[in-house]
Amino acid sequence: MRLKAALPKLELYLYAAVLYLSLLWAGTWIWDASADNVNRKVFKKSVKPGWHYFGRKMDVADFEWVMWFTTFRNHILFALAGHVIFAKVCSLISPRHRSLIYGLYGGLAVLVSMGGGFLALVLSHCFILYSVALVKRKWIVFVAGLASLATFKMEPFNTWQEGFVTGYFDLQDILFYGGSCFTIMRCMSFALENCEKKDGNYTFTDLLKYNFYLPFFYFGPIQTFDQYHVQANNPNLTRKQREMWNITTGALLHLGAILVVDMFFHYLYILTIPNDMKLVKHLSDWSLAGLAYSNLVYDWVKAAVMFGVINTVARLDHLDPPQPPKCITMLYVFAETHFDRGINDWLCKYVYDYIGGSHTNIFKELVATICTFVVTTLWLGPCELVYIWSFFNCFGLNLELWVDKIFSIPPFSNIEYAIGEAMSRRIRAVFGALNFWTIILYNILALNSLEFAKLVGKRLIVQGFPLSTLSVLFVTYCGVQLVKERERKQAFLDDPEPAAVPPTPQDMPEEIGKKKAE
Repeated sequence: MRLKAALPKLELYLYAAVLYLSLLWAGTWIWDASADNVNRKVFKKSVKPGWHYFGRKMDVADFEWVMWFTTFRNHILFALAGHVIFAKVCSLISPRHRSLIYGLYGGLAVLVSMGGGFLALVLSHCFILYSVALVKRKWIVFVAGLASLATFKMEPFNTWQEGFVTGYFDLQDILFYGGSCFTIMRCMSFALENCEKKDGNYTFTDLLKYNFYLPFFYFGPIQTFDQYHVQANNPNLTRKQREMWNITTGALLHLGAILVVDMFFHYLYILTIPNDMKLVKHLSDWSLAGLAYSNLVYDWVKAAVMFGVINTVARLDHLDPPQPPKCITMLYVFAETHFDRGINDWLCKYVYDYIGGSHTNIFKELVATICTFVVTTLWLGPCELVYIWSFFNCFGLNLELWVDKIFSIPPFSNIEYAIGEAMSRRIRAVFGALNFWTIILYNILALNSLEFAKLVGKRLIVQGFPLSTLSVLFVTYCGVQLVKERERKQAFLDDPEPAAVPPTPQDMPEEIGKKKAE
């Protein structure tokens, strides 16, 4: 791809104007639908009284967001603040043993929050996968690890293991499945890294210190063992210049994002409206397009904020955790689509890159993507909706790779070279716009429902053709061009072109060099 191809500024200004006005237009439709239907029966279940000075009710359809920033906010803040204080004090006293201290505090927090039965269950899975790691055979690690993960996703094994947790509280299911499944993935990372270790083995204590790091334990993200082991055992705790400033700024940005999202939930009921199919069928095509897009944007914001809060704590512990996911607005290729960079890095390192190798062989690439989505399906929990989501995303990724390879060989590559860089960028943006909407349609399957995804696709592709279809694609094309412009500027920052140096007489042909010298 010709990242550094430029377009006229006036053209880019036009794209920006079209995009922002269209988003504003779609937003007014959703605003009106939210205000006019607030008393519907479906809305009463998930639209509750919000901030009293807004004078409006608030969309609380997302349990995860409400749990983090309303219902259990104080509990989560208390646990993380306790970790920060305890870790800081102990790091000052004994920086060489801080990873052990992190693990002990995390294990104690798990014991207090979930009980001894759950702690024993987690330790048993850790011990089983540690024993498998000693064999140093990757295929055995995958078989054992995925089998352990399946016991938390399939009946009757998950119900039996739930019995180890005594009592009941509202957050129990989230903590149980989060702590258990993330434990399996971390144990597999440990075991696979142990297979790569040529001299001896890592210890069981290394696994426990890695697994019971509290900020990552229940909610992720997953940091692979090789990275965590090096960072957590580094006794040098000096910070880079302006590092604390960046951590503080990031924390304030996350706080601002939480407030902005809560404020938007008082005016745009983007999570509740898709649950009312009778209402959705009467909305305009622009409203449906805006709803589908805004749901994906919200899911990205939620992931970025939740992982951002945890990553802030990890950075205070001198770790370099996985970065937040790439904004959905910036995505127009399947290869970069993910909402959890930790899981994405794990899958790429141990499955996709391991099987795909250099990613030049089409057959290997197909096998790598299929295996990656098989593991992803098991991670998400096997069900009809996840099967459909995995199939379409796997198909989209492979189709994207095949098309890219086809257009990189003659005569297509010659045609692209002949039409010029600017026109090539425009044509690629057209394909990017089509790709962007396939990504949205495939992913609202998992975020909303199959019925909502089918309705959006039918209205935008079939019933709305040609006016709604082409207008939405043109607006998306404008957005892709703005993203490409941002990528172009970043490419110049990452790889600046060398300044032109005038040739010296020694570099010139002999006759010209003599004339210049004279």
